[in-house]
Amino acid sequence: MATEEAVVHGDCDTAFEGVRDAFADNFADGLELGASLCVEVDGRCVVDLWGGWLDPERMRPWTRDSIACVFSCTKGLAAIVLLQLVERGVVDLDAPVARYWPEFAAGGKDELPVRYLLTHEAGLSAIARPMPMGSLSDWDAMVDALAAQEPWWEPGTAHGYHGVTYGHLVGEVARRADGRTIGTLLRDEVTGPLGVDCFLGLPANEDARTATMVLAPIEGDTFFSRWGPDSLGPKSFGNPPDCNDPAHTNTREFRGAEIPAANAHANARALARVYAALAQGELVSTDLVHEAGRVHVDGPDLVMEQPTRFGLGFEITLPEAGFSFGPGARTFGHNGSGGSLGSIDPDANVAFGYAMNRMMWTERRDDPRWPPIFDALYAVI
Repeated sequence: MATEEAVVHGDCDTAFEGVRDAFADNFADGLELGASLCVEVDGRCVVDLWGGWLDPERMRPWTRDSIACVFSCTKGLAAIVLLQLVERGVVDLDAPVARYWPEFAAGGKDELPVRYLLTHEAGLSAIARPMPMGSLSDWDAMVDALAAQEPWWEPGTAHGYHGVTYGHLVGEVARRADGRTIGTLLRDEVTGPLGVDCFLGLPANEDARTATMVLAPIEGDTFFSRWGPDSLGPKSFGNPPDCNDPAHTNTREFRGAEIPAANAHANARALARVYAALAQGELVSTDLVHEAGRVHVDGPDLVMEQPTRFGLGFEITLPEAGFSFGPGARTFGHNGSGGSLGSIDPDANVAFGYAMNRMMWTERRDDPRWPPIFDALYAVI
């Protein structure tokens, strides 16, 4: 078994040594390959840890500046970019998407508002047209298919997680309204000014410090198991099938593309810093942060087939449905497939970042490595 001394490095305030122990225990229990963990409280970094390995062969150590694909954590970053455009008056949440993206009016979507893209009410969680492997990295193919797609339900009457399509929907509105791609906007307006290691469209010269994503052995049912063959879930997550194949997510094709639902590459320090800056009004006004983080939709999810809760582009903690971001009742942010997480608890003023490369798909949508860390963290704040 690995020990704390052997695998965990970094800085931790004395009061938060229990958090370090919980993080180290996940390695000792065989739950981690490589990972990073960062926590800011009141805008001050109190935990900044990392350890383990970038690759399953255990040849490349995870170091301070290592990064990993954080999958759907990207959705929260994309939401921040769009909200910045909203605050600048470049995008109106209640304007039709077609104002910015005229082709989107096809299929009866001429009045569908931008807001529904963020709240997962647009009815565009799936693409009916079969898309080959690799299509997720083809921006034009994705946005053309989404522009032509008819909604699967009447927009605004229900919500369903747009796990694969969210990023291209939000990203194309941003691109049409501003002129820059969403990856460029993220770099120019968020990650660059904050000085954090986070990329949407990973340059090839960053591959050496990037973790190889590995799917842990699946034991028992996963949250995918509830879906029948005619459910919206398989339609939504299986076409194109890119993200269902962890090996594909390690390719240069996937890493180098801009996939704002699924392929930001970052470390925990970057996620925690972005959410801390968001909470403190450094990225958008605190009024808009409050609006984005409040509950906009809550209840049965037509795609996930279980309750979900969303703000404007952010997931909101829902422990009664097996999806807890810790004890804070108003905590919001976004998790990523297999376990990564960026979040903010606005009541405790805790910003949290966690990135790893051993993906765990279980029956719950949250991750078994989180609770001991949250327990240790909230025991001292």
